[in-house]
This record gives sequence, C-alpha cells and structure tokens, in this order.
Amino acid sequence: MGERAAGPAPARRPRPVEAAGPAPARAAPPGPKGPAAGRSRRASLRPPARRYTLFAVKELELLAARAREIHRILVPLWPEAVPLLNYKNPFELLCAVALSAQCTDEQVNRATPGLFARWPDAASMAEAPLPELEDAIRSVGFFRTKARHLKEAARILVLRHGGEVPGTMAELLELPGVGRKTANLVLSACFGQPGLIVDTHVLRASLRLGLAERPDPTAVETRLALLLEPSMRTAFSHALNRHGKHVCRARRPACAAAWGEEEPCPLLALCPRIGLEPAAKPPRR
Repeated sequence: MGERAAGPAPARRPRPVEAAGPAPARAAPPGPKGPAAGRSRRASLRPPARRYTLFAVKELELLAARAREIHRILVPLWPEAVPLLNYKNPFELLCAVALSAQCTDEQVNRATPGLFARWPDAASMAEAPLPELEDAIRSVGFFRTKARHLKEAARILVLRHGGEVPGTMAELLELPGVGRKTANLVLSACFGQPGLIVDTHVLRASLRLGLAERPDPTAVETRLALLLEPSMRTAFSHALNRHGKHVCRARRPACAAAWGEEEPCPLLALCPRIGLEPAAKPPRR
C-alpha cells in the first residue's frame, strides 16, 4: 500500500490577547445602610466623649471657685440673709412674695399691713370678697390677677393643709401665683432649708459674673446649685440680691461710673462683665 505524503502541520489559531489595563478594584465590604449609616457618619464627626466631659468638669470647677470667692467677698458686706419684706409668719411671707412679682419690696411693705389686718390667715382670706381683696392691694402691679391668686391659694391651704403653709417645694408649687423664687424664699426663711432665690437682681448679676449663660431663672438656679454647697446658697442669694440692687444695677452699675464717682465694685477684679461696656480706667497721674 502507498503511504500518504508528509506535509507541513497546519498552523494553530492564536488565542486572543486581552488589552492590558489596571487590575479590577476589590469590592469594599458592605457597610451599614439606612439610619445606621447616618449615625456612623455623625459619630465620626463628634469629639471624643471623654475629652468633652473632662472639659465640662474643668469649666464647672473654675466657675465653682469663682462662686466661692464671690461668697467670701459679698456675704460679709451683706450679712443679713433675711427677706426685705415685712412678715410675721409663713402665710404672710407667702402672700408678700407673691405680691412682689414685678413690684418693689417697698410697695409691697406699704400694702401688706392693711391686707393682713383684715385677713390675717388663710381661712379668712379664702372667704374674702374678691373686689375688697383687689382694693386692698390696688397699689401693687397686676392687683386683679394677684388678688385671685391670693384667694385661691388660701382656699387650697385650708382644704389640703389645714390652713398652714406646707414645707416642701412640690406642695408650694401647687399654689397659684407661687413659683420657685417664692417657694425657695419661704422654705429658707421659714423652714431653715437651703434656698437659691433667683429674682431679677440675682439673675442679672449671675449673667454679668459669668456664672450662667441663659437669662432664665430656673436655668440660673440649676447652675448655681451645681456651683455652691447647700450651706452657702441662702446667704449667697441674699448677698447677691443686695449687690445687684445697690451696686450691679440694671442701668448704671458701679463699674460703669466715672472713676472716683462712687465706691468701686468689690467684685471688679474677678467679674468678666458679660454684656457691659469696658469699665472706666483710673486717670493717669
């Protein structure tokens, strides 16, 4: 048999070569989705909680040191930690403080002798005709509203407390016309409890001294409670009240007067004078 003639082997078809390029990126692990993703992003922008807490504590410590120094300076200057209102018992003080809202102590002291002569206790005031009660306190501001509050508070005292003034903050705040300032003053003056009496003078002086930031009596009371020991609070409140009334006045504080015009403020060296113009400087010699 004849053999097939040998010839060249058929050429193989070359494989297609892929275009060179960057290696494909590795897929990132799946992250949180939905609200969790938003929380994760916000958390990355927050300062460390421990650092913030330590800063806040340090700031409070500095403010507490300033408050203690204010106490050390003012209390000897204004040592009488008693109300400026005239009263003989807790009921009279409760009524007098309620009348003092947006009114001077002097105006209240002129109105209360006749008021208490006619209605000396809660039982008699609860039965007082409202028009006559209004006439008795007409010299104080908002006398109609205050007369309604006095009559209703007296009625509640008779029904719930046997005509006596209660000795707790919660019970006092249930009475019409009684806020935290009134309750703190009654509790401190009549029951010997520590009280922070934040009236308009204490509020203004606390803001100027940098002891508080917000012009809100409750916020100022809360801040001062953090800065002062309970045993210091009543005397501090009364001393700062006198200081705000006679020295750190609303319109013309002593630190804003011309040099030598009046006695300098005893707190000038440590007061940041928040919200005030620069203090007057002594004349050059």
